Amino acid sequence: MKIFKSLFLSIICLAIALPADSQSMRKKHKTVKVEMKINAPAQRVWEAMVLEYGEVVNFSPFIFSSHYLNGYNKGELGAERKSEFNEKGTCWVHEKIADIDEEKMIMKNVILDGRKIPLNFDNSQAFYQVIDHGDGTCTASYEFQFRTKPAILGNFIKNDFKKQLGGTLIGLKHYVETGERVTGQNKKYQSIKHNYPEPLVVK
Repeated sequence: MKIFKSLFLSIICLAIALPADSQSMRKKHKTVKVEMKINAPAQRVWEAMVLEYGEVVNFSPFIFSSHYLNGYNKGELGAERKSEFNEKGTCWVHEKIADIDEEKMIMKNVILDGRKIPLNFDNSQAFYQVIDHGDGTCTASYEFQFRTKPAILGNFIKNDFKKQLGGTLIGLKHYVETGERVTGQNKKYQSIKHNYPEPLVVK
């Protein structure tokens, strides 16, 4: 079960109507959504979450390494990345930015491939959003719409996804507010997580 728990940190999000990509989302799926206020400008948070897409390892306490794929070097429409969830690189996801609205600060993320990931890729997608408060702070949101494989597994790990997405938001908040990285390798999360309020679980 620990393998299942530590796979989906990079797929964080907010459900907003954006054009569909290859995911059909035709089958019944579950949804988790978390959000957190960050004391940093919205543009900086957007940069960390989306424009530095291949560098998600900078703030995810569950990712050991991440890098761009297929010639991309920034977060833009079509950009791809690979994220690994253990030191050996035996658990990983290959993701793609399927849609992006830089003015509204919302991005749709999909998984193209992965190893040791109990997801139905055709019925899973994620959204990242940043809402500017206009006072130098913002709210970062992650929503993950997913169907597990087998489907019955979703009932058991939905709460784990909430915790993982919440942990990633804490890592993001710490990273943009202090500049200190929070990764799977440096184990920083354990020493800083109690310094911050729990992210709000919306769904």
